[in-house]
This record gives sequence, C-alpha cells and structure tokens, in this order.
Amino acid sequence: MINLEDLYGRWFTKHQLTAEERALAQELSPQQDRCHRCATPYQEEYKLPNDAYYCRECILLGRIRSDEPLYYFPQQDFPKQDVLKWKGQLTPYQTEISEGLYQQIQNNQATLVHAVTGAGKTEMMYQAVAQIIENGGAVCLASPRIDVCIELYKRLQKEFSCPISLLHGESKPYFRTPLAIATTHQLLKFYHAFDLLLIDEVDAFPYVDNPMLYHAVENALKPEGVPIFLTATSTDELDKMVGKGRLVKLQLLRRFHGNPLIVPKKIWMQSFQASLAKNTLPTICLESIRKQRISQFPLLVFAPQIKTGQQIKRILEQFFPDETIGLVSSQTEERLEMVEKFRQGEIKISVATTILEGGVTFPCVDVFVFEAHHRLYNSSSLVQISGRVGRSMDRPTGNLFFFIEETNHAIEKSIQEIKDMNKEAGYAKVHLMPRGSR
Repeated sequence: MINLEDLYGRWFTKHQLTAEERALAQELSPQQDRCHRCATPYQEEYKLPNDAYYCRECILLGRIRSDEPLYYFPQQDFPKQDVLKWKGQLTPYQTEISEGLYQQIQNNQATLVHAVTGAGKTEMMYQAVAQIIENGGAVCLASPRIDVCIELYKRLQKEFSCPISLLHGESKPYFRTPLAIATTHQLLKFYHAFDLLLIDEVDAFPYVDNPMLYHAVENALKPEGVPIFLTATSTDELDKMVGKGRLVKLQLLRRFHGNPLIVPKKIWMQSFQASLAKNTLPTICLESIRKQRISQFPLLVFAPQIKTGQQIKRILEQFFPDETIGLVSSQTEERLEMVEKFRQGEIKISVATTILEGGVTFPCVDVFVFEAHHRLYNSSSLVQISGRVGRSMDRPTGNLFFFIEETNHAIEKSIQEIKDMNKEAGYAKVHLMPRGSR
C-alpha cells in the first residue's frame, strides 16, 4: 500500500487500488454516456461483450468503464506555513495585477491575466500562491509544455520554502505537496484537489481548443477553487468568457523593465527551399547572420519543421565553423540540457522549432524566423516567438526578423497586435532605453 497522503485529491480506477485502499476511498458512480475523467463520449466501437463501454481517449491513465465506479480520496488541508522567500519588488503596474488577483481570489472569481511577454507574470502570481499555502490550501501551476514546467520548477524552488512536486510524462512518481507544477495533461489525475489552479500559456498547444483539458481543469479544482488563466495572446474563447462575465480580465501591456515590445521586421528572401536543396541558404539569410554574429549576442533561429531545422543546422555548421550550434525540437535528446547550454552561452546559435516559442527566457537574444509565412505559424505563435526578444533589463532591444517569401494574415496580424499593445501601453512612438550594449 502506498502512502495514503499521496492519494489525497486524486482519483483512480478499480484496478489501480488494492481492496484495502478502495475501502478507504469514496466512490463516484460511473457516467453512462461519457468518460468521467476526460468527458469523451463513449463510442460503439469501444463496446465490451457485456455491453459496457470503455474510454480510449485517456486509457493510458487507466481504463475507465461505463459499468465501474471511480474512487477518490478527498483532499486534506496542509499545515499552515509561511513559504514565500522572494524578496524582489514589483513595479507599480505589476503590483496592480498582483493585488487584483488577490481580490478576485477572495471573491472566488475565475480570472484571465493578459500580460505581454516579458511582463513578469510569474512574479505577479507569488503573493496569491503564498496566500493560499499560508492558509493550508493547495496550489497547482500548470502549462502545456514540459520545458516550461521544468523551468518554473527550478525557479520556484528558489522562491518558495515548501516542498514542490513536478509532474510530467517523464517525471518521478508523484508525492503530495502544497505546491505542484504540472503539464496540463497531468491534471487528469486529480479530482477536487486544488484551491488555486493557474494555467499558463492557455493559447498554446495542446491546451488551446482541447475540451478534454478544459474538463481536466474543472475536475482538478475544488468546488470552491479558483482558476487563473495566464496568456500573452488571448483567444476568442477566453474573450467570449470575459464578455459573458464568466471571467474577470486583468491586463498588463508593459514589460517589467518599462520598454515596449520589439516589433518584427519583415525581410524578403527568395527560393528558401530551393536553397536548402543546394545545401545553402538565401544570400540575405547568410548576410544577416554574419552581421548579427559581429555583436556576439546569442542567436535563436526558428524553423517551422524539424526536418528544415536539421538542414539549417548542417548548413550553418558549414558556413560558420567557428560557432557552436545547437538544435532544439521535440525529437532532440537531452533537449533540456541543450536549452540550458544556450542560456549559459555554451551554444552561440540555436536552431529551434516552435517548442521554444514561449515560456523560456534567453538574455540578450536576437531572433530570426525563417519561413515566417509557413502555414504552421499562426499569429499567436509569431507573437510568442517575438516575445523572446528584448526581455533582458541589460538589453531591452534586439533584432527580430521575419524572413519571408510572401506575407499572410498571420504575419500581418501578429505585427499589428504587437504595435497595438505598445500603443495601448502608452508607447505612441517606440523609444527604447538600453542600459548596456556591446
């Protein structure tokens, strides 16, 4: 029998528990038309000989059947404790959001925080998170991306004194803590567990437009729990919820260092794929990289597909033999180590897919987006990619180039959104205030 405390706030199928554990749990009657855990409707093709149904959508978490109950262990309070170690200071704009969050949590009100990339969303959450834990509650910070969860985990370990559990597909077994960091899919394992659930990057795959994960958020929250949705690029669905009064919207359109968002510059090129086939890049691409390397600032090059990224890396190694060049994609072994080497300056040029479009910070970086007109880039991903530039207090400027053969709606919309956010933030004209440059 596993530690009973580690079962609190979670639910299980019959076959995941011993008879002794089931006797200590509470039963949830099965739903006849859909999966209780992921809300997927039962389908005729997944009918058992006894006429019961089972769910294929979330079967990796344990098979749920229409004729078997689920078992859950009610969440228990944690000891009250003072956990926040962070001694930093919020800007007046950040303080306004932090205090607004506290008030909405007191009002038990679901909230959307729309803050530009580099606004300091994480720090603005600290007081709300600490308040819940200090009162004996449970908090979860969830993100669609493993890389973001791991970065948050490392960061919050330094800022909070309580134990923190990290949950993703490759993580160590779960142990119960007042503060959890999890990928959004891991929320499917919880039932009425959290007093406060913060979902970061709600505009990102695989969370966006995913009814199963929306349902997971509802199940993971306690009946009186509060969800907080965080985004740099709001979605139509979230805006509709704000309009209907189901969400309160808090907005911050200024970065923590007070400088505006960097507006992408379109760079026209020709025959990108034809150049790749000849084991080279268009002249304008190579010239732009040579010019950028004079500064010695790190360079992040985005490619729309893994195969294209691999080709770009080989070509760059050929043309820039003295540079250390990396590749980061979903297929990269030791991906997290590669990201950290780029952050520490051991890798000077990193080629990446959209896996690095959001949730990660690289000081003083320049960003080149090759084939920004590719169908796999939407306006949201281009805004997120753009947000990698200018995040550092030491260099709030930077080069942000979209290399294109044609323009499209996604490109024009992303550029206009960035300009609109700068204008709404009070930057009628973009004036940058660099504190240091090399």
